[in-house]
Parts: sequence; C-alpha cells; structure tokens
Amino acid sequence: MHPNRIKPKPGQESVWDYPRPPRLERSTDHIRIVFAGEIILDTNLSFRILETSHPPTYYIPFSAFKEGVLIPVPGASYCEWKGEANYYDIRLGNKNSERAVWGYKNPNNRYPDLKNTVSIYAHKVDACYVNDEKVQAQDGDFYGGWITSNIVGPFKGGEGTWGW
Repeated sequence: MHPNRIKPKPGQESVWDYPRPPRLERSTDHIRIVFAGEIILDTNLSFRILETSHPPTYYIPFSAFKEGVLIPVPGASYCEWKGEANYYDIRLGNKNSERAVWGYKNPNNRYPDLKNTVSIYAHKVDACYVNDEKVQAQDGDFYGGWITSNIVGPFKGGEGTWGW
C-alpha cells in the first residue's frame, strides 16, 4: 500500500517530492541542540539529506558541537547511499545519551561533503531546533529525520510504513 501524499501549502515541502537516491544540499538554517539543559550546538552551517518519504536529516560539522560532548562508541551500520556509519554517545556531566549521533568518516563518493559531519536523533536529546522551531523526531530509530511545520508527509519510519 502506498500512502496518500499531503499536498504542500505555499512555503512547505512534501517529502514525496524529494528524490531517490537522496540529494545533499547545503543549508543555512539556524540549528540548535539542547542536551542536559545546555546548548551543545548552535550553528548556521549544515547540510540536509532529502530522500523520498523522509523528513530532512541534518548533517552538522563535528567541530560545531560543544567540545567533548561527542564520545565515539563501537559498532557501525551501512547505508546503501552514504556508506558505513559510525556512532557517538552524547555525554555532558552525568547525563549520557547512547548512540544518539552518527556520521560517515569516509562517505561514498556521491556525498563527499558529509565527511566530518554528524547527524543526531532528535528524540535522544532535550530538543532540536530549526530556525527556532522545535522539531518533531521522525518515528522509529532508523532514519533520524527532523519534522518541522514546513515539511509534510506522510513520513516513512512508523509502524506499517516499511513497504513504501
């Protein structure tokens, strides 16, 4: 079963208009991430991955995070488009969020700008903001997209959506 596309209003994007394979685009959106009550990232430098049926996934320069909060952890996964992903915990004081962040040390040739950037699961921190709007996390633990009011779906990730 395929979902019924929500028609975007002016100023909105439909995830059903995003391409496959995904497109990487530079973004100047203001990104802010709060963890353990503190801002651990505040930047206007990022990339968005746009893929059919998924809300945008933001990739942010590793260097933009508060120093020392990203802790490398063992394990990897593989994306057919981007390559092998490595993972990080977020640690601040006595608070820890396991495998909350991922990135590609050696991304596939199609996405060289992803090198030295990471993405974050919005549901594993206090809050993520795009242009001061608190994002809603994409359902499920697989994709990590960020939903804002200017993005319409329906979105892959929740129960019953794997066959889309």
